Amino acid sequence: MAEKDKSDKTKKITAEDLAKKQREISVAEFFEKNRHLLGFDNPRKALLTAIKEAVDNALDASEEAKILPEISVEIIEMAENRYRIIVEDNGPGIVKEQIPKIFAKLLYGSKFHRLRQSRGQQGIGISAAVMFSQLTTGRPTKIISKTEQNKPAHYMELHLNTQNNSPEIMIDEIKPWDSKDHGTKIEMDLEGSYIKGDQSVDQYLKETAIVNPHATIIYTNPKAEQFIYARATDKLPKEPLEIKPHPYGLELGILMKLLKNTEARTLNSFLLNDLSRIGPGTAKEICEKALIDPRKKPEDMSMQDAEKLMHAFKDTKIMAPTTDCLSPIGEELLEKSLKKEINAEFYVTITRPIFVYRGNPFQIEVGLAYGGTQSKEDQVTILRFANRVPLLYQQGACAFTKSVVGTNWKSYGIQQSNGSIPSGPLTILIHMCSVWVPFTSESKEALAHYPEIIKEIKLGLQEAGRKLQLYVAKKHRVQNQLERANLFERYMPEVADALSRLTGENKVLLLEQLKAMTNKEEIKQQIFEMESLKGDADEEDDKSRKSASDDDTDDELQESDE
Repeated sequence: MAEKDKSDKTKKITAEDLAKKQREISVAEFFEKNRHLLGFDNPRKALLTAIKEAVDNALDASEEAKILPEISVEIIEMAENRYRIIVEDNGPGIVKEQIPKIFAKLLYGSKFHRLRQSRGQQGIGISAAVMFSQLTTGRPTKIISKTEQNKPAHYMELHLNTQNNSPEIMIDEIKPWDSKDHGTKIEMDLEGSYIKGDQSVDQYLKETAIVNPHATIIYTNPKAEQFIYARATDKLPKEPLEIKPHPYGLELGILMKLLKNTEARTLNSFLLNDLSRIGPGTAKEICEKALIDPRKKPEDMSMQDAEKLMHAFKDTKIMAPTTDCLSPIGEELLEKSLKKEINAEFYVTITRPIFVYRGNPFQIEVGLAYGGTQSKEDQVTILRFANRVPLLYQQGACAFTKSVVGTNWKSYGIQQSNGSIPSGPLTILIHMCSVWVPFTSESKEALAHYPEIIKEIKLGLQEAGRKLQLYVAKKHRVQNQLERANLFERYMPEVADALSRLTGENKVLLLEQLKAMTNKEEIKQQIFEMESLKGDADEEDDKSRKSASDDDTDDELQESDE
């Protein structure tokens, strides 16, 4: 027996033996073992991630159906470290056949192949939450959805089979839901941890209300405390339209794939119909530079032909991508939202022009809220958003934070040490909207450090900072006037007495005249009405921008900061 064991250990393993051990794994199995990639790496974050995915889906569905979102979020503590989360919306609902695929199949969705602004992109989020729920509690996820007032609601309880990445329906029935004309409600149990603070569900929903001023959110936490974030506008955001790939953003492999799958019969037709911002003249110029016959069939294009086409794209001046695919919040609504949720004395918002990275259009919005009840000693608060979704984790690894640190806030009246986040009574809001947000991981918590994006963020911060600097400087001048008035007031009796002895005038009358000269009450009134100075800041900034174009002043702004 011992000799047999010894021979087994020394037996040579062949390629055939290794091949027997190989097997395909599903995407669900991969993420089951690597749940941290999706944001489920600790109990507190897991609770937040599950709610975030459900709320994001509700907002996207409501907006696509042109319905003003009204979302209810409830967290119930079932036992120690076990919670039930219930998210209900008034969206268009989900047809019966799609319910199991949307909630229990990873990488299934409608947004991955569309170039337009949306919250979700990968089709992973809510299904990953369902998977985490069943892993930690073993209980099925309950969904009820209704599409029309006169139609029945479909109720399902389901699991996600991770071996083949498919849904397992445990209950499928029709239920009455008379209180709802249309909408979806999801209920799941999971292990988690509820703690208030900067990276909590409470903070996420508050920030979501700021960048979604058209939504009403009703939130009930595990302590049975209810918070209502009422909408600030009854106007839905502009609907972003889908665009086609832009030539400047294509990679060789993607171009080959497009050529293979196109329905166009000629290369010229492919350039005109399958790519954006190419007209007949531009298509002719590209074919001439690539030395390729425009009548050539796309399926006959070789790798060498595709490479020539790529070089021709770079050598041809092509218009920037259309902006219809983006839906920024807008300066007016962003300021209204900041005022609704942050108690400050001065607000400024900026929406930058649209720019491009890797052929993808993007737009940066910046908001500053200064003073009020905010701490003067702590670091400033940075609110980061991508396509109207708050980013609460990995702040240090984010391009937003790098841009804030790289801006010279001292020139705007805010304290800052070299290479650090500034300190003072200030909240900095940065929002990026794009058809494809470059997140650093599947959990979508931080933005990659693209130079084009960082430059745009800094320019937005500088533009807002100039307006803040005008306000801060004027406020300091007014406060200095008040301090001088207080100092003068302290010595007024002695001054009045000396003047009375020198001139023979009545001392009481002289004292009243001196008090009138200080205008102390007028100075105090100025301090309380500093918000009106924002108009001065806007006027001064408009004057400075009239003297030069935006492109000419960008470099000057950079130099002035340094």
